[in-house]
Amino acid sequence: MSPSPTPSITSAAPTRPPRPATRPHGQWKVDGTAPLNGNEKWKQEDGGLSVRERIEQVYSMQGFDSIEDTDLHGRFRWWGLYTQRKPGIDGGKTATLEPHELEDKFFMLRVRIDGGQLTTAQLRVIGEISEEFGRDTADLTDRQNIQLHWIRVEDVPEIWRRLEAVDLQTTEACGDVPRVVLGSPVAGIAVDELLDPTDAITEITARYIGVPELANLPRKFKTALTGHPSQDVVHEINDVGFVALRHPELGLGYDLWVGGGLSASPRLGERLGAFVSPDKVADVWLGVASIFRDYGYRRLRNKARLKFLLADWGPEKFRRVLEDEYLHEALPDGPPAPTPTQQGDHVGVHKQNDGKFYIGVTPFVGRVSGTMLTGLADLLERHGSGRLRTTPHQKLVLLDISEEDVEPLITALDALGLAARPSLFRRSTIACTGIEFCKLAIVETKQTATDAVLELETRLAGLDLPQPISLHVNGCPNSCARIQTADIGLKGQLLSDGAGGQVPGFQVHLGGGLASVGRDEAGLGRTVRGLKVTAVDLADYVERIVRRFLADRAETETFAQWAHRADEEALQ
Repeated sequence: MSPSPTPSITSAAPTRPPRPATRPHGQWKVDGTAPLNGNEKWKQEDGGLSVRERIEQVYSMQGFDSIEDTDLHGRFRWWGLYTQRKPGIDGGKTATLEPHELEDKFFMLRVRIDGGQLTTAQLRVIGEISEEFGRDTADLTDRQNIQLHWIRVEDVPEIWRRLEAVDLQTTEACGDVPRVVLGSPVAGIAVDELLDPTDAITEITARYIGVPELANLPRKFKTALTGHPSQDVVHEINDVGFVALRHPELGLGYDLWVGGGLSASPRLGERLGAFVSPDKVADVWLGVASIFRDYGYRRLRNKARLKFLLADWGPEKFRRVLEDEYLHEALPDGPPAPTPTQQGDHVGVHKQNDGKFYIGVTPFVGRVSGTMLTGLADLLERHGSGRLRTTPHQKLVLLDISEEDVEPLITALDALGLAARPSLFRRSTIACTGIEFCKLAIVETKQTATDAVLELETRLAGLDLPQPISLHVNGCPNSCARIQTADIGLKGQLLSDGAGGQVPGFQVHLGGGLASVGRDEAGLGRTVRGLKVTAVDLADYVERIVRRFLADRAETETFAQWAHRADEEALQ
């Protein structure tokens, strides 16, 4: 749709032409491909994938100050690189300073780990890169990646060489592209697995990651596949999700979900009511990604996620377009997957389908180090294992452990800082990067969450909690730590200290969660007007609300159920 012409100036009062009923959204198949903002313009002129050659041949040789601005703040993301926050800038300046004033001359580098599947050789390489190039920093993310910090552009080509030598990559780990494909951490090994999604994940990533046809999407595109009945990949908050089930007539396959996402405008995904056979997963994935490319909204970046298109179309139209325009065949109708009957974080000791064991372990809120990762690789190999998995819950799952090695390994893991039998709060707390490295953050998160967990472990020791109570700590409104789907979700902001100043704190969300044991379907948490807590009072608040829940709950009531029906006064 072309804009209305500017009216000519005459001596008479100008008559405005009628305004279009709606402004174009920048949908390629509707409005054409003419870019409607600066971001779309540079993506069309020179896509994000092209910058790798300049990094290798120019920027790594001439240094940070040689990097062209659009490359630095745009195209670098297509290769997993973001500038990190300059130390010492407080959260009150996050929204007032320009990006170049906030950023340091170092990068966060995101290593893409599709399906969370790693070998000990790969883990050792990541750890060695952290030790040599990243000041021994590393974080497990809640999207199964590993992030490193303090990376210099001069070192990026060598880092890529080492990663790619062991079949790892940073390609499209960030940017307006298909991001890492989440996969069940127990794919191929769980006794009760319905389907192993590994082949489908491999096909998607081999065919479609790093290809120009999908390297310019309206925004990020997130994928999740699981064949495990715990539904362990948070599919309800991904752009496309495949959840295994047994169809009463067609056998094993996947229930198709689309349009989930959180950030500042959360929306849970919806079922399309379609059954996808295992051999069709990659084709259906391509169809959904192509709908996003062709029909996704591009004019406003804050409305450019797939969830906004689904909200306008509805699941019926979305399925019709998918089948008619992209698959050229109808998908069979299918029932929903059964409600999960077990926790999906896989923490603890579990038997594999070959008689060996896997052990799920947790650090504190995803914070690890290069030294820890290389130490873990050595430890696993000494106990006969060469494989492990990352999880969407900032955890690790260690595979192929013989029964006689389980207890000695758990003892050694504790010494390394990885707990197989953690407290319920250590198990169920996650935190985003926070102000330490993130340019968008307002408050510190990792240490704040760790301090709160340690305090709660002491204060609530021996308390009989009926189930884990999830605590998610986020440094800004963007919800990288999924605050709206936590029992207790904390959105970072600055609060008045009562004396004219400000202190770090959080807005509180209560009672959110995804489908899990004791919860039939996903739901967002509630907020209570004025319910905020300072960072230093976090442990006090959590202790108070947990004790109140235990005193007030009905016999089988979960924390989320209680939080949604409790009076506001009880939640303060």
